[in-house]
Amino acid sequence: MTTENEQAVAKKEPTQSERFMTKVISEFGSNVGEVALTNFQQRLAQNYFIALDSVLKTTEEKRLKKAEKYRDAVPVTWANVNMDKLARDVVAMARVGFDPSQPNHINLIPFKNNNTNKYDIAFIEGYRGIELKSTKYGMDVPDHVAVELVYSSDKFNPIKKDMNNKYEGYEFEIVNAFDRGEIVGGFYYHLYSSAPEKNKLVIMTIKDIEKRKPDHASPEFWGGEKDKWENGKKVGKEQVEGWREKMCLKTVYRAAYNDITIDSQKIDDDYLRLKQMESDLSEAEVAQEIRANANGDIIDITPDPVTKTSQDPDPDLQQEGSNQDEMDFSDDVPPLKKTGEGPDF
Repeated sequence: MTTENEQAVAKKEPTQSERFMTKVISEFGSNVGEVALTNFQQRLAQNYFIALDSVLKTTEEKRLKKAEKYRDAVPVTWANVNMDKLARDVVAMARVGFDPSQPNHINLIPFKNNNTNKYDIAFIEGYRGIELKSTKYGMDVPDHVAVELVYSSDKFNPIKKDMNNKYEGYEFEIVNAFDRGEIVGGFYYHLYSSAPEKNKLVIMTIKDIEKRKPDHASPEFWGGEKDKWENGKKVGKEQVEGWREKMCLKTVYRAAYNDITIDSQKIDDDYLRLKQMESDLSEAEVAQEIRANANGDIIDITPDPVTKTSQDPDPDLQQEGSNQDEMDFSDDVPPLKKTGEGPDF
C-alpha cells in the first residue's frame, strides 16, 4: 500500500533541466555510441541550459511588452523550442568546445521557424569562439597571433619579405600611450617560431576595417546617431559615443583568425554541423529581408527570426563590463533584423 507522498513522488514530472539533459544525453549517445557523458561534457550541457533558459525568459518578457499587433502569437518558452534540433546543435557545439559561460565564446538567439511553428536557436560565434574553432580545425595554425590597432601618433613600420628581408615582420612603437590620436588602421601578424619564413603580416586601413561594419551595426557599439524613443514612440535623434575602438579591434581580431585555412582532414561531423547552422541562419535572415521589403504578399515557407530584444548581448562584449542597454551582434555576422515597434538596430 503506497502512501500519498509516495504516489506524489511517482507522479512528479521531470524538470525542464532534466528533460533537456535527457535529450542531450540521448543525442550524444546516438553520435558516439555511448550514453555516459564526461564531467566536462555534462558541465557544458548544463551551461547551455542555464544560458538558454535566461535568454528565453528575457525574450518572452520583451515579447509580452510589445503591442499586440506586433507580438508573435507563440510564446518564447521551452515548450515551444525545437528540442530535437537544439539537442543536436548543443552536442555539436559542446564537442567543438564552445562554452556559453565563457566570455565571447558563443551567443544563443531564438528565432521563429514558420515550418514548425517552433523556435530554433541560432548560435552566433564571438571572436574567442572563432579563435577556438580556427585553432582546432586550422591547417597551419600560427604559434602566436598578434592583433593591434594603429593610431595617428604611433610609429608603425611594416617589414615585408624581399631580397633584403628573409621574413615578414614589423616595428611598432606607441609614442603617447594616453593620447594616441585617431585610429588610422590596424594589423595582424601570424608568427611561426620554427618556420619564420611563413610569418605573415596583414595591414588594414581604417577604411578596410569599416568595410566590415555590418549594415545594421548598433550605434551603441560603433557610435553615431540613433533614434531616440520615449514611451514607445520615436521622438528624434541622439548621438552616442559607443565603443568604436573595441569594435575596430574585434574586427581585426576576427580577420586574423578567419585567415587561418581550415584543414579538410580535420573536418568532422561537428564542424559540418556548424556550417549547416550558419547556412540555416543566413537563409532565415534573407527570408526576413524579403518580407520586410517586398511589395506583394509572400507565401512563407522559411524560418522567421524572432524580434531582437534589448537584452540580446553582443557575443564579443558580453561579460566585458559594458553598461549599455541595447546590444549588437558580432561585426561580421549580420544581426537578425528587428521588426515591429521600438528602435531599429
